Amino acid sequence: MSDGDSDEIGPDRSLLLVDDDAPFVNRLARAMEKRGFEPVTAETVAEGRRIAQTRPPAYAVVDLRLGDGNGLDVVEVLHERRPDCRVVVLTGYGAIATAVAAVKIGAVDYLSKPADANDVTNALLARGDALPPPPDNPMSADRVRWEHIQRVYELCDRNISETARRLSMHRRTLQRILAKRSPK
Repeated sequence: MSDGDSDEIGPDRSLLLVDDDAPFVNRLARAMEKRGFEPVTAETVAEGRRIAQTRPPAYAVVDLRLGDGNGLDVVEVLHERRPDCRVVVLTGYGAIATAVAAVKIGAVDYLSKPADANDVTNALLARGDALPPPPDNPMSADRVRWEHIQRVYELCDRNISETARRLSMHRRTLQRILAKRSPK
């Protein structure tokens, strides 16, 4: 991006990044810094809430599923402390219900992982009702299905029988899917 693009950010360039994937959040922080933001990172809901309470940023990118809880708890604090904060919720487990919940409590957008710094920047700076352009590298349908199965499997505490029941799938079919590598 050119220097002119960083003018779109505004005078307050503070950005909170909350994600429990340390390598990802550090890479994203460096990339966002190059785009003119002033990032601060947190890897837990507790740390994100503390930063949101003490120094509410102008922008935030919050992962939905964190080791110690739900990222929407951070979004709520951000919205209470700074209603003009532009929040993007980022997750590897996209679902319509959580997208609606995120937007209702103040998020401006909802992105599925893998999202790169350009996707995040476009979502943070989008104004009005203009829809952001579709991603350059969307997940394949097979990958989305695999991610959903993995999520349900984790939510069922890695119990294959319970996961198969919830997905209305034969247990052996589920075992074969779980034994394979993730699709691209």
